[in-house]
Amino acid sequence: MDKKIVFITGVSRGIGLEIAKCFSSDDYFVIGTSRSNFNLNEELGSEKCLHLPLDVTDRDQAASCMEKLKDKNLTPNVLINNAGITKDQLFLRMKNEDWDEVIESNLTSVFNMSKLFIKSMVKNRSGKIINISSVAGLMGNPGQVNYSASKAGLGGFTRALAKEVAPRNITVNCIAPGFIETDMTDHFKEEELENILNQIPANKMGSPKHIADLALFLASAKGDYITGQTISVDGGLYMS
Repeated sequence: MDKKIVFITGVSRGIGLEIAKCFSSDDYFVIGTSRSNFNLNEELGSEKCLHLPLDVTDRDQAASCMEKLKDKNLTPNVLINNAGITKDQLFLRMKNEDWDEVIESNLTSVFNMSKLFIKSMVKNRSGKIINISSVAGLMGNPGQVNYSASKAGLGGFTRALAKEVAPRNITVNCIAPGFIETDMTDHFKEEELENILNQIPANKMGSPKHIADLALFLASAKGDYITGQTISVDGGLYMS
């Protein structure tokens, strides 16, 4: 890989930000997106990065983003689809828009961004796509029919695309985090947290760095023969 350029969606917090820090420390040029203005240079303590305000569900914005990167000669060879949302509700009470927004943000956005960069990867006969999924897509969670469905769809997307592009030396993989200490999990009450920990054989929550380290491994030459996989990072919560 001549240039080490990674494109990370949902970079402003939690797992996305930790992935950015991990790749930056490995001398990657980091391109990160979020819907809000965000000082990525300050967070990474580096000038080898670029933040792009971007709604990954908006294809016009995505196309405009691609043109900006071409102009700067910053076409990425590693894409990490991390952006996602939750809108949890029991299915009987789930609103249509709760379904639509989660599917758009968590699944359709991955189509949008992968479609954006796959042509350059095929042309260069090199590339890595890493999708951040969830164990919810493997085991299901009550109150998360929309979220679980979006993440399960991500697994199918990953396997199918991996088979298509493997002959071009491109790998496509999924990382499925379990309960990770981020702002998406810090709202648990003490009783809820105790119940969660009782389900995890390791009896503890993971950290964003566990996800970032695996992403970096898959993006490196060490991960060249791994493709089409969904790898759980969950302390043993889900075992297939």
